[in-house]
Amino acid sequence: MNMGLYIVQQGINAVSLGSLYALVAIGLSMVFGILRMTNFAHGDMMMVGAFGTLLINAAGAPFWLAALCGVAVGAAAGVIVERLAYRPVRGAPDVTLLLTSLAVTYILENLGILIFSSSPRNFPIPDIMNSAIQLAGGQITFTAINVVTIALTVAALALLGWFVTRTDVGLGMRAAAEDLGAAQMVGLDVDRLIVVAFAIASAFAGLAGVLWAAQSGIVEPDMGFTPLLKAFVAAIVGGFGSISGALVGGYVLGALEILIVAFLPSSVSPYRDAIVFGLLIVFLLFKPNGLMNRPQEVKL
Repeated sequence: MNMGLYIVQQGINAVSLGSLYALVAIGLSMVFGILRMTNFAHGDMMMVGAFGTLLINAAGAPFWLAALCGVAVGAAAGVIVERLAYRPVRGAPDVTLLLTSLAVTYILENLGILIFSSSPRNFPIPDIMNSAIQLAGGQITFTAINVVTIALTVAALALLGWFVTRTDVGLGMRAAAEDLGAAQMVGLDVDRLIVVAFAIASAFAGLAGVLWAAQSGIVEPDMGFTPLLKAFVAAIVGGFGSISGALVGGYVLGALEILIVAFLPSSVSPYRDAIVFGLLIVFLLFKPNGLMNRPQEVKL
């Protein structure tokens, strides 16, 4: 394969991986933008969505319907977590919110282990999604799931863009992200806006969980931990609290990981996670507001 075709091949892989990171990072940024809290339980919505799809498919539903229901289950789980765990401590010190989100993470993962065991389970997907797509006489090869991942991400992002710019609820969410107190003072139903934000963010995580499981072929209770950490880095790189920043950060991170694996010596590949988190430290030191975010005002 010549270098041009090889770059195209790796570009497809980078966009596919970056799409998964972007889906999770956008959800993180949506919640942070409104509540200024880091929801570490967000990664577990990936697990909920994937296991929901697995169970509904095992009950006899077609995979596409099961996947749609799995995303809905992830969204519902996010709303339940917000209502039971986060709303009672809303307004508490930041450390309280942080510890609460960590507690929810461990509760959900241990529930997953209790119900499904800690052993990975095979994630059944239609054979057509595993089929190879070849271009340039077979010199460029990728699977249908790569195309599905990219297409669904683009569709989800387009729908989100329409929602936050063309609907009253979406505009209200943007207002709440600017100033939650002021939004409440002008009569916006803040509780409703927060519930919608959690539902959308968790649905994105659930979709990412289904696509992640489809690409890896397995599903397990702690499957959301590593993608969450990577999405956290992506959100920081793009600008925490910025949806567009999370999108950019996700694709930057996906491209970086593929670059490390595909173009650097094989001896470097085992250290790609260390390189990614090294990038996080660099941004925190030299550009803490990220690529797309404006400086935050500190209120005393």
